[in-house]
Amino acid sequence: MTGDRICVVPRVHGVGGMVSFLHKFSAAAEKAGVQVCNDLTEKPYSAILVIGGTRQILRIGREKQRGVRVVQRLDGINWIHRKKPLSLKHSIRSEYGNLVLSVLRRYLADFIVYQSDFSRKWWNDWYGVLKTPGMVVHNAVNLSQYAPAGRAANRSYRLLVVEGTLGGGYESGLENAVNLANAAAPLLSKPLELMVVGEVSPALKSEWTEKCNVPIHWLGLVAREAIPGYMNEAHALFSADLHPACPNSVIEALACGLPVVSYDTGSLSELVTPEAGFIAPYGSHSWNLEPPVVEPLACGLTEVLENNEKFRSGARQRAEAAFDINVMMEKYLSALLG
Repeated sequence: MTGDRICVVPRVHGVGGMVSFLHKFSAAAEKAGVQVCNDLTEKPYSAILVIGGTRQILRIGREKQRGVRVVQRLDGINWIHRKKPLSLKHSIRSEYGNLVLSVLRRYLADFIVYQSDFSRKWWNDWYGVLKTPGMVVHNAVNLSQYAPAGRAANRSYRLLVVEGTLGGGYESGLENAVNLANAAAPLLSKPLELMVVGEVSPALKSEWTEKCNVPIHWLGLVAREAIPGYMNEAHALFSADLHPACPNSVIEALACGLPVVSYDTGSLSELVTPEAGFIAPYGSHSWNLEPPVVEPLACGLTEVLENNEKFRSGARQRAEAAFDINVMMEKYLSALLG
């Protein structure tokens, strides 16, 4: 496909799944001989890939009329603000985002790539089933960049949490991580530590350091290139997000041979097979942000930690079988270029 050119919008910055995907997609496209631009004025291009939504709806509509193919990659739907009191600005921004996503999906997309079966069902349930063709493509990673590199330290067990931001309505993820660590620690043969990668306010750090019975290492925002190193130092990843469409941190952890534990919400049961970690029933109404029942997951985490080498091998095998970025790119390029 050498010589083809794709415009990927919007050009996202900062942290989060969209930024991670853009970097991985661009690198893999370049390797496949496909040029990538991020400005709709940089013509010509064969297709437009919209990562979620963009304000440039009118310009995309004009390009569609010119015969440029439009493919939309869909994540999840903004919903926390409907269940938890947040600022008016945050709520308006969330609803506006949903509106933009739904307009693109219904009126402009020639093809839709859903990040998971869960994501596709969610959009179909909330915004209607469309005749627009589409398919499910899970996120993926470079299996050489994200790979096992030696064994995790043995002096204590390390439970890792990787999120872009643990705030703005998503504080429950941090609460669930601390409660899980507190419940599992007495069951283990070695001490347990909690490692948190992500943006956390000083107030939340102080609150949960005091409430946690195990040491917490607040690592803050770290460079993307450093993530595999932290994953190879840990013994398990706790996926903290509720109802995630396809969290990159889970895919990256599995590729590093890091088992994943989480509650059964969103796409987690699609991604993490029994040999690669442990997915426990939430035990209450997760869509209403009710607290989960922690004991089953604490027992599952104990099994994963005490039999770590077996689960580490299973995690890597799962990634090799399902999350190779070269396979993902073949599917995206097929959707974009035919």
